[in-house]
Formats: sequence, structure tokens, C-alpha cells
Amino acid sequence: MAAFAQLVQVLGTSTKTLDKLAALSNYFTVAEDKDKVWVIAIFSGRRPRRAVNVSLLQSWCIELAGIPAWLFAECYHTVGDLAETIALLLPELDETKHKNVSLSYYLEELIRLEKQDELVKKQFIIDAWQTMSQSERFVFNKFITGSFRIGVSQKMMVNALAKTIELDASVIAHRISGNWDPSTTTFNELLSEHATAVDFSKPYPFYLAYAHEGDLSVLGKPEDWQAEWKWDGIRGQMIKRNNELFIWSRGEELMTEKFPEYQVLKDKLPEGVVLDGEIIPAKDGKPLPFALLQTRIGRKNITKKQLQEAPIAFFAYDLLEYNGEDWRNKELGQRRATLEKIVKSVNHPTLLLSDVIEYTTWDELAKIRESSRDVGAEGLMLKNKYSVYKVGRKVGDWWKWKIEPLTIDAVMIYAQKGAGRRSNIYTDYTFAVKDGDNLVPFTKAYSGLTDKEFNAVDAFVKRNSLEKFGPVRTVKPELVFEIAFEGIAASNRHKSGVALRFPRILRWRKDKPVSEINTLEDLRKMLEMYGKS
Repeated sequence: MAAFAQLVQVLGTSTKTLDKLAALSNYFTVAEDKDKVWVIAIFSGRRPRRAVNVSLLQSWCIELAGIPAWLFAECYHTVGDLAETIALLLPELDETKHKNVSLSYYLEELIRLEKQDELVKKQFIIDAWQTMSQSERFVFNKFITGSFRIGVSQKMMVNALAKTIELDASVIAHRISGNWDPSTTTFNELLSEHATAVDFSKPYPFYLAYAHEGDLSVLGKPEDWQAEWKWDGIRGQMIKRNNELFIWSRGEELMTEKFPEYQVLKDKLPEGVVLDGEIIPAKDGKPLPFALLQTRIGRKNITKKQLQEAPIAFFAYDLLEYNGEDWRNKELGQRRATLEKIVKSVNHPTLLLSDVIEYTTWDELAKIRESSRDVGAEGLMLKNKYSVYKVGRKVGDWWKWKIEPLTIDAVMIYAQKGAGRRSNIYTDYTFAVKDGDNLVPFTKAYSGLTDKEFNAVDAFVKRNSLEKFGPVRTVKPELVFEIAFEGIAASNRHKSGVALRFPRILRWRKDKPVSEINTLEDLRKMLEMYGKS
């Protein structure tokens, strides 16, 4: 655990990619195999479910630290992170009691602990706290609260592993994807050069595009590029192997059961096929708003009504495997031609082909892009016709060319402290528009400002707080910001009646008084123009 806590400290404080990569490589060189498997799992999004209620953690910390509950609450509001607050408040470690127990032991014990009674949980947690350093407690608490996040991309982890084992980075990326359990999977089974275990559900790492800005002519000849709509859905892979059908999201969540509509394709798709595409609500071959998809996400049981109101289709735009053979190194043109034949042979409304847009000049394509919202798209995708399907985000062959976001001017009315390195300053804001003489909250945002601007807003909040509701502060409605967002939909859950897609702060409007912010009626007009209920 000590080595992992040290690794987390380096990863959390370093701003240099090479330093993070070196720290990861060093860890994978010296760590126990079981710990390495768990670190791979953690940094690829797999972690134990929360085993202990956070209110119990707080009460046990208060008891052990010998402090009143109000003081814990004040400390928590100041620090902004529960795991760190507990680590700081617990009595200092008696060095004679320090135990350097393996990371895998604690994580597997937390899994076992989930079904134990409260007294057993309390004894285990307190015993662990009393044998750990402060940095170890912090990491341990993060696992318990289920909020472990660190600034490490999966690509960086893969590159670090590639420095320590005899496998290519693309092979490693594929091996660590899919539905494997770190409690039962050994390092050799996962990443040995001779690993033979077959997981028919295993997806391929996704190829991601960079955002394009500026003149398209820098890409070269228009005829060398394939243009498609950039759909607003969930990126996914549809896999047919071993006469089974699997659906994976880009976030490596197995979503087969969430979309029963796709099961009809199990008997229609050829064996040994993997399609890359977009999971989108659709009717009559036309995409429906993303908000409808959100009504399906997170539900364990899908009702007949939900199936009717938010029917799901798969818009396929690439072919990664055919006849059981990896096709990622074939040119896009060849992959696309075979994909079109597959979709045509299936001939079912649940599997649709993402259209290729016909154009001859960059100027013509720019005009087509302006109609993106009319077809339910976020913009265009540009793909080099001769490109292979790579791993992760690579510059050069795939670009996303999104339309300009929708914007609205609003005033900040609530503020809350952030997390991680921003846990001591107010960075999470709630914004409102005018409705007559009233202010109506309509969205939250926590990104888009520079560190200098965040510090300035933080100082304003501390000077101009009106009320306190736990960690939230009501502030004087004086600071105006331009809020950007990708889409708007009707919502019964919000007082404003609308929900925004990907809201963020575009700029601080120091030039605009509160009297000139937008109104609730402006939002409703946007809903009529760009959104659907």
C-alpha cells in the first residue's frame, strides 16, 4: 500500500507527463503481480463497490479523533474532500504500529466487507487506519468512498506497461479491455506474451478524434477525406462472437442488457464481427434527442413504455473485425465498403448505416456543417480514407468538426468548493436567468475559467456570501458569465423546465450588468428551436 500511496502522490502533484510515466513504469517494475493487476483495474475504471456508508466513516473518524461533529463538518467544508478530511483528522500514526500491507489485500477485503455487519466493518476500518500513514489513509479512504480519481489516462498507463513487458502498446490496450475481474485474474493471464484465455466479449480500444479548428485546407485534398455526421449518442461497439451478442460503451461498460432491441441482431449479424458506432434513440431511421437516451441509462429494468418512447438503434460507421479477423489495420475505404454490405444484408431498422456525406469542396462541406442541428448532429467527423483504425486519441487521420455551441448569459447565484486540487476554492457554480423580477436557476458549471479567474471568483464568493447550506453558499447575484452548451431539452426535474447538454463557462462577462442577462423566455425559445421534449 505504501508504494501505491507514493505513486498516487506523484501522479496527483506532478504536472509533467514524463514524470508521471516514469513513476508508473517504476511501479509496474517493482510491484507484486497481484497489486499490478489491481492498479491496472483501478486506472481503467474498475474498482470495488462502496462497502461502507460514508456517514459511518464520518462517525468513526469523529470518535477516533475525539472531536465534535460540528468541527468535523467545518473541516470537511474547508477541505472539500471526505477521504482527505478523514486522513487529516485521524490521530498521527504510531510508527511502531505501521504495517505495509499489500494493496490487493485491502481491496479484496473491502469486497468481502460489503456483506458484513456494521461492527465487523468498523473494526476492520479502524484497525486499518491505525496501521497506516496519512498518505496511505487517504488512498484507502478513496477506495471506501468510491471516489478514486487521479490524473492518469488509460493511454499513459498502457505506455508505462509497454516499457516493462514484452507486448506492444496496442496489444496491451486490447488485453486490459473487456469484462475481467481483478480479484480472480492473474497478471500472467492478463498480460503474458503467451496468454491464451478467450473472452468472446472483449471489445477493441476505441480510436478517438481530435477537435479541428480553423481552415480545412490544411488537411489537403477534399477527395482524400470521408465526411460523416457527428452523432450525439453513446459511442459503442457491437460484437457478435461465439453466437453471442455484446454491446460495450466507450467507457468500457458492458451494456448488452440495457438495450434489448439489439438482441434481434444476434441471429442476423454474421459470426466474428465487431462494429463501431453510436447508440442513439431513433425513429424511422432518424435520430431522436439525447435526452431520450438518458431515460434509459442507469435503469436495471426497461419497461414496455420506455422501449416505445425511446426506441434505440445502432448507427454503424466502422468495421473492426470481420470473419473473426482483426481488420483495424486495413484502410478505412475497405472497412467501410464491407460494413455497407453487412448492414445491407442484415436489413433491420435497429442497425443503421451512418451516412457518408457527399461533397466536392471544403466550402461546400462548411455549408453542410451549418445544418448539423437540423439532423440531430453535433457537427461533422472527418476521416482520412486511407487511415487505419488506431488506439486512443491520435492526431492526423480523424477529426471532429463540431458546430458552434449555443450560448446564454446568466448570473451566478450559488457556489460550492471543488474537488482535488481545487478543494479549497469555490469552483462549482449555479447560474440563473431572469423571469420578470425573479432569478430562476437553470444549470451548473465548473469548467471554462483560468486558475486566475477561479481565484478571483473565489475571493468574490468569500466576500459576498449571503447564506450557507452545508457546502453551498448563496452569493450576491452580481457576476455575469456566458454559458455554452451543446443542446437543450425539456425537463420536468428542473425548476426552469429545461436541461442543458454539456454546460460550461465560455467567458466571464465583466462588460455586462445583471440587468442585461438572458431570460427564461429566451431559454424557452431556444428549446423550441433546438430542443425537443
